[in-house]
Amino acid sequence: MSQHGPASEQAKRKPQVVAAIPCLNEERFIGSVVLKTRKHVDSVIVIDDGSSDATAEIAAAAGAKVYKHGENRGYGAAIRTALAKGRRMHADVLVVLDGDGQHNPSDIPNLINPLIADKADVAVGSRFLEKKSKSPFYRRLGQQALTVATNVASGQKVSDSQSGFRAYSAKALKELTLAESGMSASSEMQFAISRSGLRVIDVPIDVSYLESAKRNPIGHGVGVLSRLLVLVSLRQPLLLFGTPGVVLMAAGLGFGIRVLARYSETRELAMGNALGMILLFLAGLLALFSGLMLQAMKELMRGGTAELAREMREYVSGMESAEGKGAQHQG
Repeated sequence: MSQHGPASEQAKRKPQVVAAIPCLNEERFIGSVVLKTRKHVDSVIVIDDGSSDATAEIAAAAGAKVYKHGENRGYGAAIRTALAKGRRMHADVLVVLDGDGQHNPSDIPNLINPLIADKADVAVGSRFLEKKSKSPFYRRLGQQALTVATNVASGQKVSDSQSGFRAYSAKALKELTLAESGMSASSEMQFAISRSGLRVIDVPIDVSYLESAKRNPIGHGVGVLSRLLVLVSLRQPLLLFGTPGVVLMAAGLGFGIRVLARYSETRELAMGNALGMILLFLAGLLALFSGLMLQAMKELMRGGTAELAREMREYVSGMESAEGKGAQHQG
């Protein structure tokens, strides 16, 4: 006689797939995106990030549940809302795609299959794998540069760090938290994935650019890169400051060797090289010291945060236990 436990029942249960579409002023495309997406998921939610047009009304008419921000908070804030709604809906898989029509909803099955098969926790739709990217050359160049920088800084390698077409498992939804509100949220996500030890897979996708970019590509790239540097300084200060510091100190020592060599030959002090040695060595020492101090502060803050999280879990557990006993007593 076979036994049917909770595990076997869960294995037989059809995974609940939710699609979240963050958007801003996308009344031209959002209706068709919602309709096409509904064919591949169980439910669609739209995060309207303060649109001034009819985006919310059209999305609702197309069958999506709409959550509106009272004002424009930024792409990262919309992603935070999407992740929070996915957790509350107990989604087994949350798919995030853009509302401007550039992502093809027919790619959703390929994107979510590795998660349903428990081969990955996060799937990133990549424009740079098997399928040739249709984006303009300047976009590809900037995207690849940001991807390389994010991969090196986060220690988590993906082929398209700025992709907005992704899928997250229930485990990933529980683990991932974001602080960035702007477009650098995609890069921050990579740091969070690396920190949580989640499994990541790249999946090739098609993209279609139906209209020109809303943001200046150069301004967008500089903005993301500057925030990336801030993320690195907060999470890996020793890498950001210590590595250049060591290089500068080594260069200063190189100048010092030249000064000594010339002095031994001519008995004359090379003032230019000597000054360069002092400046480079002091700059390197200052950078290395700053990196060490920031690293120490980071470790102290992480320890304090972990302790606070532990106390909060104990408090919540105690409250739930007390409520349970109170309910039993009333019964």
